[in-house]
Amino acid sequence: MASMNFSASRQFVKPPQRGIFPLDHDAECKPKMESYLQCLKDEKQQHHKCRELSKGYLQCRMDAQLMAKEDLNDMGYSNEATVESAKEYDKSKEKEGYIAGKHIETRTFSWFEK
Repeated sequence: MASMNFSASRQFVKPPQRGIFPLDHDAECKPKMESYLQCLKDEKQQHHKCRELSKGYLQCRMDAQLMAKEDLNDMGYSNEATVESAKEYDKSKEKEGYIAGKHIETRTFSWFEK
């Protein structure tokens, strides 16, 4: 059995993948995060209504070097990506007892069925 010598090998630190960034240990952006989360709660998780707060939170993280600086327009905050009005699905079919696929009456045959 060969012994392993860890001191001889070099360890390289890789930068985090996109979307993975350090935690805000010093709570530099905590007020912006809390206001965004409160907005989500108030607006029943409709994130397009809290867009400016989300943008401010991400900008705060970039300014505090908690994530890589990137153009917010490339992250979906451009004027072209603005959601004017989003209609929430009312789930009326499900409330009436609708089950997806149950209306299909064709029978499938497998090799083990006769």
